[in-house]
Amino acid sequence: MLVQLLLTLFCLSQPGNGFQQRQQIQSPLLPNPCNEKCGNLRIPFPFHLNASCASVSIISNAFHLSCLNSTTLFLHINTETYRVLEFFSDGLLVDFPGSSICRQYNDLNAFGFQGNAYFGISADNVIGLYDCEDSSLCKADCETNDLPGCDGKGGGALACCYPLSDHSIWHSGDGFSSFSKFGCRGFSSWVVPRGTNTGKRGVKLEWAVPGNTSERVCSNNADVVNATTVEAGVRCSCQDGFVGDGFANGAGCLKSCIKEGKEAYGQECVNSPRHSQRKLVIVAGVLAPVFILASLFLFLCILKRPVKPGGFDLDQAHYHSTISFRKACRTRLFSYRELDDATRAFEDGQKLVDGTNGTIYAGVLGDGSHIAVQKVQCENERDLIHALSVIELLSAVLHRNLARLLGCCIECGYTLMVVYQYPANGTLEEHLHHSRGTKFGLDWYKRLTIAAETASVLAYLQFEISPPIFHNGLKSSGYIFLDVDFSVKIAGFALLSPSLGDGSNLCNNGENPHIHKNNDVYDFGLLLLEIISGSKYVDSPSIALQKIKSGKLEEIVDPSLYYHEQPIYRREQIEIVADIATRCLLFGGDGKIGMFDVARELVHLAKESIDGGSKTKKGSALEETFSNSSLLQMISMSPDSIYVP
Repeated sequence: MLVQLLLTLFCLSQPGNGFQQRQQIQSPLLPNPCNEKCGNLRIPFPFHLNASCASVSIISNAFHLSCLNSTTLFLHINTETYRVLEFFSDGLLVDFPGSSICRQYNDLNAFGFQGNAYFGISADNVIGLYDCEDSSLCKADCETNDLPGCDGKGGGALACCYPLSDHSIWHSGDGFSSFSKFGCRGFSSWVVPRGTNTGKRGVKLEWAVPGNTSERVCSNNADVVNATTVEAGVRCSCQDGFVGDGFANGAGCLKSCIKEGKEAYGQECVNSPRHSQRKLVIVAGVLAPVFILASLFLFLCILKRPVKPGGFDLDQAHYHSTISFRKACRTRLFSYRELDDATRAFEDGQKLVDGTNGTIYAGVLGDGSHIAVQKVQCENERDLIHALSVIELLSAVLHRNLARLLGCCIECGYTLMVVYQYPANGTLEEHLHHSRGTKFGLDWYKRLTIAAETASVLAYLQFEISPPIFHNGLKSSGYIFLDVDFSVKIAGFALLSPSLGDGSNLCNNGENPHIHKNNDVYDFGLLLLEIISGSKYVDSPSIALQKIKSGKLEEIVDPSLYYHEQPIYRREQIEIVADIATRCLLFGGDGKIGMFDVARELVHLAKESIDGGSKTKKGSALEETFSNSSLLQMISMSPDSIYVP
């Protein structure tokens, strides 16, 4: 604080200094030479309503605006019309074309403009993406921004956001349709001014004039600045101590100063008295030693103050847990009564699975929508905070094979309930064990696809999410659901065990930090046996392994698959999957085989099944699943990953 005060006093005493420069940045834009205005917006150069206010030889009609009813300003680019919301020194904020109603997000093709010789989409925009099938493009560093909704109210945390300044996915000259390759179906846009974290809804367009003109563009005391998203475009920027648009045909650059505590510019700054500045120098010289002595005294007092040893502050923990809970359950907060009614007071008949990851119940909400409720009993506040951090991480991941997280409930002590959407085809267990009243079970193609999708999403969570996410309790009952097209939806992740993979809590518990990753591989081996046989081998997998080892695989294959009637290539596929299951059970525990290796083999096996037959709609969806991430693209393209029996 002392240093800041001294710097402020010193800066006040200096003409043309950094303080004046900061004031200049905060100053409103000067109007164009015609002093034009539309509603509350003053129109800066080179924008204009009247053609006489433009330098025709430089900017033609590109910056011509129209004012409707003297209140609403519009920019015309090609055949589209954009409502102008605000001007910046390097651009302007516009609304979506034809936007007349409040919509939280727009279609990716709703803003078709990509750029021309005068305008480009600014890299200052922060994009909110919706319904993406691949979350690898989502960036965590922009989630701290305050991004209002279309009604001007707080929009809450975004499930997926991407700052265009990142440039890893979007590049200058690209349109918003470039996000469609990630399966995104809609987007919103905000501009976050530098130095703040509050967004303004709309799309910021950077503007520039062609830099190849022979006419002088910038005025005295101005520098030429190259545009970042307009090719070969330039702007003019006034030097320190001056304000204005910097253009020779505009307002130029006017001298800036602070006069009587207010910003002034132009003639008011010419021959301004320096007496007050000299007084400030004297005051600073007198006060500086006093502040230095006072600061040293306070510093010594702080050093002598005893540090109070203490444990976990429950009040502070409760505050943090409340914040974490609101952030983790960003979609919907359910009441206990609502979930109690939906699950018939959590009766045993609604129970899908009771495992180490909690109990999952099936339920129906009052509006008729089907849900799955994961009920987890935390022992203390620490457990609750940890569980909420896992939920927050999961809710930020977008993947087509993750069950949709609808919301949370926490009203009964440390009992946490996580609500998922209940997919149309129920659980995998119901289909494998014919408990849904269906005459026929899953054919081999569906089973292979389910295995490949499950391995793919687990590999994605472990290798492409940081910190990695492990399931720690994979079962066909209650944890693996099937959608209407039999695509996998996984739910019921471990919330209490340290499944974030950072190893910090694992070391405290004396556990191997790799045990959770290896548990997923072992559990997946059991799942593969269940997919092949239609029976569970949780307690005695050695029986199935002995059959496989002795060449009697057909004795454990589900009779509904009619193993001996299958073509040779399908019998070979079943044998390969049985071999993968064997290796998961024998070597998964010591890390000799990982989920990446398992996914790699199953992906190739499933793709061979697609390529070998007719490419059905399901086949196309499967290929789309495998292209959800760069990791799985690498899996599906690597020739070394093809299994050789």
